[in-house]
Amino acid sequence: MIRSIVVAVLLALGSVCATAAEQQEPATTEGDFTVQNFVFKSGETLKDLRLHYTTLGAPARDAEGRVTNAVLILHGTGGDGHQFLRPQFSSVLFGAGGLLDAAKYFIILPDGIGHGKSSKPSNGLHAHFPHYDYDDMIAAQYALVTKGLGVNHLRLVMGTSMGCMHSFVWGETYPEFMDALMPLACLPVQIAGRNRMWRKMTMDAIQNDPAWNGGEYATEPLAGLRAAADLLVIAGSAPLLMQKTWPSRDAADAYVGDTIAKDLATLDANDFLYQVDASRNYDPSVALGTIKAQVMWVNSADDFINPPELGIAETMVRDIPHARFVLIPISDQTHGHGTHTWAAVWKGYLAELLKATER
Repeated sequence: MIRSIVVAVLLALGSVCATAAEQQEPATTEGDFTVQNFVFKSGETLKDLRLHYTTLGAPARDAEGRVTNAVLILHGTGGDGHQFLRPQFSSVLFGAGGLLDAAKYFIILPDGIGHGKSSKPSNGLHAHFPHYDYDDMIAAQYALVTKGLGVNHLRLVMGTSMGCMHSFVWGETYPEFMDALMPLACLPVQIAGRNRMWRKMTMDAIQNDPAWNGGEYATEPLAGLRAAADLLVIAGSAPLLMQKTWPSRDAADAYVGDTIAKDLATLDANDFLYQVDASRNYDPSVALGTIKAQVMWVNSADDFINPPELGIAETMVRDIPHARFVLIPISDQTHGHGTHTWAAVWKGYLAELLKATER
């Protein structure tokens, strides 16, 4: 009898735990939207451009049919929409009571062109895939949001790294379409200086590897990819955090070995080349004054890719009509460029933005 009671209690506890877990992790829906005969800015075309997406929650509309709760979140170079389902982001923002509680908001997480499960070179076209840029990626995202998901207004557009840059382009291209923008970890200027140099080095390393074979390789050009992966470690580095987490030579060496091995297991040379090259003509600086949404722009002081000593952000923010720039100081909580996906560090600024733009 005692054993039966214990089993019953354990089963009940298991049910309670399962229910709690379900409440903490909002349900997601995935899908694909195809844009037919998509014309790229280069003049190239793709008969069927597939855009993969993940959503949480459901759209709400006002009396005029305007969507009031849609949030578009844009990933970085080499990432995809799934990266925002990691606990440091999703558990902080999307759960019950979170700033972007999925019970209240309709959250859209697209895979950009060339990324994730969206159309990309490795699907078969290899180096014959159209040479997309950021404008093409935003045009495709707009088609997904409006035609694919039926959303006619966005409460918020936010993005990390490349998605941060996309946020500025969204604000300039569709200035009436959103209430708020939250760019995380980027600068709204042409990619130049050291930022361009490390990108150029990664592309050169792959294209100078004989195994690359003009993009028609039988096996991945590992020498070039290894050099690119090495540079990615540096670009995403966080000096204080790394010194504390890997305080010895052996620990640091082990981290490099493990990280590079994981990268080489997933990187495709053509996909990576296209992803990095897509930033080649990015430069929203000349049209920042056309942005109508309220902007909360957040960078971190230990960002190798967007170093604060350049002073660019403090100058450019003056050109945006309704904008605030925040530089998060280095601390035990910052993660270099990757601070953008640790929502606990900057969620207070998101709360300010949502409150300032509520209707």
